[in-house]
Formats: sequence, C-alpha cells, structure tokens
Amino acid sequence: MLNKMTQGILVDATFGGGGHTARLIEATPTSVQILAFDRDSDAAANLAPEWDRVDFVQRSFGEIEDILDEKSIKEISGALFDLGVSSHQLDEAERGFSYQCSGPLDMRMGPDAPFSAEEIVNEWSEAELSQTIHMYGEERFAKRIAQTIVQARPLTDTAMLVDIVKSAIPAATRRTGGHPARRTFQAIRIAANDELGELERGLDGALARLTPGGRCVVISYHSLEDRYVKRRFAASAFGCDCPPDLPVCACGKTPEFEILTRKPIVPSDAEIERNPRSRSAKMRVIKKVAA
Repeated sequence: MLNKMTQGILVDATFGGGGHTARLIEATPTSVQILAFDRDSDAAANLAPEWDRVDFVQRSFGEIEDILDEKSIKEISGALFDLGVSSHQLDEAERGFSYQCSGPLDMRMGPDAPFSAEEIVNEWSEAELSQTIHMYGEERFAKRIAQTIVQARPLTDTAMLVDIVKSAIPAATRRTGGHPARRTFQAIRIAANDELGELERGLDGALARLTPGGRCVVISYHSLEDRYVKRRFAASAFGCDCPPDLPVCACGKTPEFEILTRKPIVPSDAEIERNPRSRSAKMRVIKKVAA
C-alpha cells in the first residue's frame, strides 16, 4: 500500500526487526526517505549499514508529532503501524512477554514504559487487576484470575503467573480456545506499555501530518486495537458536522480521508502456514484526499 510512494517521507512506526523498512527500501525509489521509530533500544541492531535513507529514532510512535517537529518535518507521505509485540521480543525469554517459557515479569517494550509486569501483578489492587484483565484481555474469568494472583503474591516469574492463571480457569475451558494465559498476558502487556494510549496519540499524529494522497496502514492483532482503528478511520472519513438527527447533510463539508479497506485485509492460508503468528492479523488502510 505504501510502495506506490515516489517521494517524501514514509514513517515505519514500529521498526522492530526491520522487515517492513527493508521492503519499503526495495519497493520505493531513493527519493523516498524513511523515518523509523521503535521504543526498544535492541531494534537499532537491525539497521543495515547500507540503509543510508533510513533515520532511526528510539522513541515511541506516540510521540510522532513531537519528533516530526524536532526534525522540522511538516508532512509525511505515508505511515505504517504494525502493532503489538515484535517477534524478537517474544522469542527472548528474558523480556517476559512469552507465556511459553519462564522469564522475569517484565514485558516492557522500552525504558519509557509506565510499568513493569512485576509491578502490575504484585502491587495493583485486586479490583485494578480484574478491570485490566477484563478490559485489555477480554477475559471472562478476569475476576477469578485477579483474586488468585493476589492470593499467590509475591509472583516472581512468568512461569508462576502462567500456573496461577491456569488454576483460576475451569478445566473444561482450559482445554479449548488456545493457551489459557494468552489473554491475561496480553492485558498485562498492554497496561505495562500503555499501548492503547500510544496508539491513539500515534494514529492522531500520523493522520494530522499526512499529505494529500498519503496513506496510513495499520496492522493489528487483537480486537481491541482493530476496533479502535476502525472507529478512528471511520471518524476521519465521515467528514460531516451536521447533527445526527438531520435527514440530509447541510454542512457541505468534504471528508479529508477515504477508507481504502472497507473490510480488513487478512493473511492468506499460505501466509499463515509460513508465519503462524500472522493468523490474527488485520490490515486497514486510509488515504488523505483533501487538505
């Protein structure tokens, strides 16, 4: 979706392993510059020496407008957000993101994260934990899980957290629907890194700086993110300021944006076979059509 850009600046808001940036470099002419963001200092190691048109910034994409201002960049030609945790972060047990192996209760994507997982599970109240797991993990046993976590404190590692979550979920439920700790780990990770707040700030900033013809691409992996992106894109593309009870538009306001994906683009069976982690991915794209 961004490979049609022939000039200007493209933002890779989630550099991670550098895969998206590599594809953008291959697909675009040298007149296109790439501004890459990642709050994780480890991501800088994935910069190829020959990528002379890539400017890497170790900051959160939630700060996109501040960073563009600091660099005197008034507009961008496109932005790509690949949300969630990076594959290399999941694969490193010491980062604490994975429920498949034992590691410290960390889950911070970068040093700017508001909390660590250890603080959340050992210091937050039962009510705060329950609300967080229910809201960010969409976990129906959130109250039972929170209660069991509080009773088992202090928790020392991810393996212990997994066992506690499993014990709080009925046996029949544990046998279906994937790993029983998946939703709880997702919720704690989102809370630790303020991911939804970062998404709101980052998406608002990118849309505000898009030049006419520019596109914003968002790949999400769970329903909370996808619902927010869908609503945010719809609000941008609607345009009308008339009262909702007015039968026809009277303001004559032209929408600034056009949604290019009425339904999200999802991976093919072949792609899922090559990369099982892409199974839940949904991609939405919006284009700026007016100044």
